[in-house]
Amino acid sequence: MSSEFDLARLLAERGHERYALHARHLNHQLPRMLHTIGFDKVYERGEGAHFWDDEGNDYLDMLAGFGVMGLGRHHPVVRKALHDVLDASPADLTRFDCPPLPGLLAEKLLAHSPHLDRVFFGNSGTEAVETALKFARCATGRPRILYCTHAFHGLTTGSLSVNGEAGFRDGFAPLLPDTAIELGDLEALERELARGDVAGFVVEPIQGKGVHAAPPGFLAAAQELLRGHGALLIADEVQTGLGRTGDFYAYQHEDGVEPDLVCVAKALSGGYVPVGATLGRDWIFKKVYSSMDRVLVHSASFGSNAQAMAAGLAVLSVIEEEQVVANARATGELLKGRLAALVDRYELLREVRGRGLMIGIEFGRPSSLRLRSRWTVLQAARKGLFAQMVVVPLLQRHRILTQVSGDHLEVIKLIPPLVIGESEVDRFVAAFTAVMDDAHGGSGLMWDFGKTLVKQAVAQR
Repeated sequence: MSSEFDLARLLAERGHERYALHARHLNHQLPRMLHTIGFDKVYERGEGAHFWDDEGNDYLDMLAGFGVMGLGRHHPVVRKALHDVLDASPADLTRFDCPPLPGLLAEKLLAHSPHLDRVFFGNSGTEAVETALKFARCATGRPRILYCTHAFHGLTTGSLSVNGEAGFRDGFAPLLPDTAIELGDLEALERELARGDVAGFVVEPIQGKGVHAAPPGFLAAAQELLRGHGALLIADEVQTGLGRTGDFYAYQHEDGVEPDLVCVAKALSGGYVPVGATLGRDWIFKKVYSSMDRVLVHSASFGSNAQAMAAGLAVLSVIEEEQVVANARATGELLKGRLAALVDRYELLREVRGRGLMIGIEFGRPSSLRLRSRWTVLQAARKGLFAQMVVVPLLQRHRILTQVSGDHLEVIKLIPPLVIGESEVDRFVAAFTAVMDDAHGGSGLMWDFGKTLVKQAVAQR
């Protein structure tokens, strides 16, 4: 008996209820927030680095689904791979066989980190980090993990324990026994290692929050300290990996760095099927899976499923065949250079930083009295409001989607699909210049919106 389920008809009949359905059945604060800042658009389709709303308007995506859409939306190679695997009707997830796709994907991933030997496949970035935390503790027999202030490694309990932002941790205590240090503080790292109970140090080579790169030489020096104390270096490449920063992994920007465990996810999915992977050294995996009795001591119900593995294989094929990493490096240098040239032009623009197509635009206190007084009002209400004032007109007037890089930060983060080119750079720089001209020219609309944000921030206290 065939099912009468008709997805197209369901969406046609009820798609207009999307915001009401979320408000009623899901996170009710999400539609509220989107309505407040004017982000309550109705997007109908996407392709590459662009998507279109219900009125046919084209939007430039400089967010890439928080980095998930590394190849943009609906890359034809990834689509075909998923059609192929569905059409093949594999006997998937039997749990008592060894299908070929996980082994093939692991082989391809490990080719980019030849010092590593094995892979565990899960379903997300936070799960990849959870795996690394468990494996580090099991392999070393020690309980404590070090992490960096301002770090973001995920929101499940273990990953949350190494999250450097208090706003995410509040209300979820008690967490695991872990300790934060400042990114780049080798003295603090050595001091904590000397206590003898550290299993590992988890670090983003470039922090997503604020887009801060590890200082030159820090990762190599940290690795040496960790090895001297029998602890592991864990590289969180969930957002920075797979070409985002102009190398396949961000840790590869620094010579001699060979993490013991590497976490990837996001772009590996092709934007379709959730997938996460933890790569590690052979001896670590053999400590965890030490006997046949422990064969399932760490597993995931949907890990290594055929659709996710096919998507991952297709993504890696595209990255290699279409020179995606080289494009990220070249286009990122172009975009960063064009934006950095504006720093001297705008007193509200403090710095442009980043690597490849992971770029932070930071705003700061202006020098002129007129702008400084307005800036002070915003800062008194809530730090980060000016960055939001820039993000909103970029979307509403110029149809470009971006994000503020973290709560209470005056930083916009650009993480577009890695397939963008010069035309997208031109479009973004032109729009950003127009928004900054408005801000410095005292545009009534922009600063009036700032007043609205101030009122909302005060009301939420």
